Amino acid sequence: MKKSLLMMLVLMLSASLVLAACGNKTDAPKESEKPAASADPSAEPPKEGEKVEPFTVSLRHIQIGDTQKFRKALLDDVVKKTEAEIPGLKFELDAVEDQVNRYTKLPAEMATGNPPIIFDLFGGKGDAQKYGEAGKLLELTPILEELGIKDKFINNSQFMIGDKTYGLPIGGNNEGIFYNKKLFADNGITAPTTIEELEAAADKLKAAGITPIAMGSQAAWVPNMLVNTLIGRYAGPELVERIGDGSLKWTDPTVVAAYSKYEQWVKAGYFPKGELGMTYDQMLNDFLNSKAGMIFDGSWRSSAFNNPELTKNITPEDVGYIPFPAVTGGTGDQTFINGNYGNGYGFSATANENELKAIKAFIKNLYNDEMQVRGLLEDGVLPSMKVSGDAVSKVTDPVVKQVLDVAGKAAGAFSHYEIIIPSKVYTETEVQIQAIIAGQTTADKATAAIQKILEAEAGK
Repeated sequence: MKKSLLMMLVLMLSASLVLAACGNKTDAPKESEKPAASADPSAEPPKEGEKVEPFTVSLRHIQIGDTQKFRKALLDDVVKKTEAEIPGLKFELDAVEDQVNRYTKLPAEMATGNPPIIFDLFGGKGDAQKYGEAGKLLELTPILEELGIKDKFINNSQFMIGDKTYGLPIGGNNEGIFYNKKLFADNGITAPTTIEELEAAADKLKAAGITPIAMGSQAAWVPNMLVNTLIGRYAGPELVERIGDGSLKWTDPTVVAAYSKYEQWVKAGYFPKGELGMTYDQMLNDFLNSKAGMIFDGSWRSSAFNNPELTKNITPEDVGYIPFPAVTGGTGDQTFINGNYGNGYGFSATANENELKAIKAFIKNLYNDEMQVRGLLEDGVLPSMKVSGDAVSKVTDPVVKQVLDVAGKAAGAFSHYEIIIPSKVYTETEVQIQAIIAGQTTADKATAAIQKILEAEAGK
């Protein structure tokens, strides 16, 4: 917790990356991938006269839509290489929106004992650690030791129970404010460093007829990102640890202050009208088309600003990136940022011998120096692994360079509170933030409702 992100970047200079994620918001059908034209020369061919029995391995991913095309391309390369190495192997890809996967499909599949063999998985108590304790996930430590990568992950704690590993993070991210430099300059606004300056900037943008902060709250995890960072500012960067040990309740004045600030901004009109009907992609489109001056989002969004199909009205040079500003009277070091290594891949404990071969090859082909560096340079996602070389110094994308600069200057990182609370409690946080946005409840009532569910779950 106290480890500086600057130290992580030092690791990156002897170290750096892969893909990451938060997915798009539309479910998609299953898709098939053609096998590679030629096998990897290092792969062992079948013996002469030996019959190769074809087999399929299901692979659930969340890389849907144009904004995810770079990381999907990386996954496609891994799939093709792995199919070429394992005789008879054919991956059956299943593209599913991330929230549907996490909260609907995967829980139901785990309950029936029939999850995909490889699937997108979140870390923490509500997902990887819960499924690992239930015996649903393949324990990966022997595979990681065989491949020589057991100790190469920067932070794999959210996928571990004791010294055993049950999943692997795709990459890292931090969260902050992307802002439109042209709109700021046209309205005499400088990048804010305090919450008062942020609110002054929002007021100027609103007066100019520009939505201050783009927001798509149809999926409640989107506004919850901002709430999480507000809690980190008001309650302090130890929020996850304190929620875990019970010393920080949702009814604590600092947590209530975070929700009150969000409620205040809703009433002030800082977010777009009709945000509850707007998707995550629409939120991005508002920012890209200069309808909004700012967007609070994860560093994974940096790839969107380098996508010519999306950026017809804005260039990467027009985009600034800053940490969420300091909060007056906030608890703890205000330079901490929300940083995570919580999204990755898990593997079914029911895998048979052939499927285990595919899993091992998939891990080998995805979690290595080449793919980590490609992920950083092509998709702008922070490293999940320590890799050799000077990948960070090769970054030329102006937005990614700002993301790395923010990470380097931070005193440390706090994570999402969802990694420490039961899924039912997290669902309640989504219900309550949408109720605040709709004007159906207040910060006091919302936090009391969340705390009630937390206590009920703790008493089970």
